[in-house]
Amino acid sequence: LGLDDEKVFELFQNGETIGVFQFESAGMQRYMKELKPTKFEDLIAMNALYRPGPMSEIPTFIARAHGDEPVTYDDPGMEQDLKDTYGVLVYQEQFMNISKNLCGFTGGEADTLRKAVAKKKIDLMREMKSKFIDGAVNLSGADRQKMEKFWDHLEDFASYCFNKSHAACYSLIAYWTAWLKVHYPAEFMAALMTSDFKNTDRLTIEISECNRMGIRVLNPEIN
Repeated sequence: LGLDDEKVFELFQNGETIGVFQFESAGMQRYMKELKPTKFEDLIAMNALYRPGPMSEIPTFIARAHGDEPVTYDDPGMEQDLKDTYGVLVYQEQFMNISKNLCGFTGGEADTLRKAVAKKKIDLMREMKSKFIDGAVNLSGADRQKMEKFWDHLEDFASYCFNKSHAACYSLIAYWTAWLKVHYPAEFMAALMTSDFKNTDRLTIEISECNRMGIRVLNPEIN
């Protein structure tokens, strides 16, 4: 199963994601229509961004993806780690690499920073703040004010951030479910409704989706 099926991406682009793992909320449907994803990496990024904290960066990510807004970096040394996401901080791995490449952190220190951010240990993050900023200034000649700005953003990011590997796994399952919905729509919707047969609210949504897709749902038949 390749990850470049145009019909699958059309489903995402149209926001027709009812039943698609991690992508069926109204907000995500709207963002899919705005982003018009064309590659698997777009799904990974949106899966990671659609969380409290990083969610505020989605409009910027979409605008930059379409070329409507210039891609900028708080420091040129961050480009190698942020260029794939248009200069937007999306994944834990990105700030870990920045801490090593720009600030001189060891691998162990970068992992300590990851744990502090992932577990929302604000006190531990603040303990590492001076090392992070001073390292960037002294080692890489970064602008202190811009690094202060990046750190403030990192603290906001700590409210909920994903690692890329986690987001990629989620997005792969999402792609699989979207592929089934595109190529085996009746079977997919039947399986979805069977799994939710005790949940009337979900069944109502799924029957409406069947109607939209032109799939006829028969009434219960005693015979």
